[in-house]
Amino acid sequence: MTDEVRTVRANGIQLAYRSWGVGTGEGSPVVLLHCLGEDGEDWRGPLVAQLAASHPLYALDLRGHGRSEWPGEYGLEQVRDDVLGFLDALALERVVLIGHSYGSVVAYLLAQHHPERVERLVLEETGALRRPDSPLEVPEAPVGDARFDWEVKTQFVRQRNAPDPAWWERLDAITAPTLLIGGGPSSHLPQEDLVAMAERIPEARLVTIEDGGHLVHEDRPKEFTSAVLTFLTETDGATGTP
Repeated sequence: MTDEVRTVRANGIQLAYRSWGVGTGEGSPVVLLHCLGEDGEDWRGPLVAQLAASHPLYALDLRGHGRSEWPGEYGLEQVRDDVLGFLDALALERVVLIGHSYGSVVAYLLAQHHPERVERLVLEETGALRRPDSPLEVPEAPVGDARFDWEVKTQFVRQRNAPDPAWWERLDAITAPTLLIGGGPSSHLPQEDLVAMAERIPEARLVTIEDGGHLVHEDRPKEFTSAVLTFLTETDGATGTP
């Protein structure tokens, strides 16, 4: 696997990405989207090691993170369109899309609006974008350097407090076979939200990895990798077309 970080221009900004397994297998390309505050390096581990033997893998630094551009504007639909632009720039017509937390929200927004581009979808510890019972607080920026633009977090919290109702209503527009992975009671996310999302997405299944917490792929890497590989094997050949 390579440590080289490349860049590509997409949706008007520079996006950094890492790649593994390109040219080594015939499997569908896999695009990995990290959680808020991380970058593409966060995905390095057992899942990447196993998938790279048969699939080309691409792990982005989303806008405002890592080595990608920090433009100061971080609407979820902008980030979604960045990923679409990335697919276009690399001529990736249809992909397996895997997202964690914030990255999983971006992933399912893309799957809603461009179902023809998403062959299969994996959502780790995703969030249901519905108006919360009480507003979330906008956090103050920490002192010192950060690996990401704190404005990403600020704008995300504001969007969580006043989400576009269509983000929830359009879950049934996702046509790709979908795996949702929850971390069980040790996660800070309401696990009932994952149940509700699995019921709304037409071809969805939910796997709960007990004691996985919010960082399932880090804290339970074997179980996470097994769940993803089983899903990809069982849905191999699925079209995911509208």
